Order: sequence, then C-alpha cells, then structure tokens
Amino acid sequence: MTTRRTAIAALSATLLLGLTSAGTAASASSDGVRQGVGHGAGPGETYKRTELYFGGNRPDGSEITPAEFELFLDKEVTPAFPDGLTWLEGHGQWMGGKEDSYVLIILYPFHDRDANGELEEIREDYKAQFEQQSVLRADSTDRVSF
Repeated sequence: MTTRRTAIAALSATLLLGLTSAGTAASASSDGVRQGVGHGAGPGETYKRTELYFGGNRPDGSEITPAEFELFLDKEVTPAFPDGLTWLEGHGQWMGGKEDSYVLIILYPFHDRDANGELEEIREDYKAQFEQQSVLRADSTDRVSF
C-alpha cells in the first residue's frame, strides 16, 4: 500500500471512529506539553491521553465477549487507573480482516510516573490472555477539566 493510501486509510479510520480530539491541534512548547494557562486556552489542565485498541476475536475466530472484556478491565485496568476510564465497543480491520474491537481511553496527569509502565503491562496481559498479536496504543495530550 502506498504511503498516501496508508495515510488516507488511517485518517478515514480515525474519522469513522469519532475519536479525534478537537483540542489536539493547539500549539505545543518545545517539550511537547501544551501551554496555555492564562493565554486563553480555556479551563483545565494538560493531561496525557492514551487510547488502547483491543482486538475482539481470538485467533480461532471466537469472540471476546463484552463480559470477558469487562472482567479484564476489572482485574487488570481498574486497579492501575482507579480514578476513571472510558471504554467503547468498536468495529475495525486488522491484517485484512474485519473484527469487533474495544477501545480504552485513559486520561492521566503528566506527573503520573507509573502510568507508562502500567499501560504497557495492560497491553502485554491482554495479548497473553486473549492470544492477540498486538494491542494498538496511541498517545496524545488534551486539556482536561472536571
């Protein structure tokens, strides 16, 4: 697949999932952290945002049910991120095949030094438990106000 087709496919998938962030186009400082407090950036603080995309089928084609995924969340994810998270059921394609999927969105403060390791452990645990080749990870920053 050409670079142009790959870029268009990635953009289309992002738009179809509706997971784009309106605030990600804001200016960034040289260290990659958005500035803006006191400069009209709106309320809130800059947080890290990680999206994890989990395949919804095992290699034999059997479904990973929402109940199984929720149990995984309860045992593996919630203890690492007890302040909250969002998960969505999705539909996607991987390696030429269509399958249902689960999308996990976690927002966490920059000072959370354990988050990266926790997220990588979640990815590895899911791959092992459900025989997955990969769990996609996408990181960005967002303005967050509670």
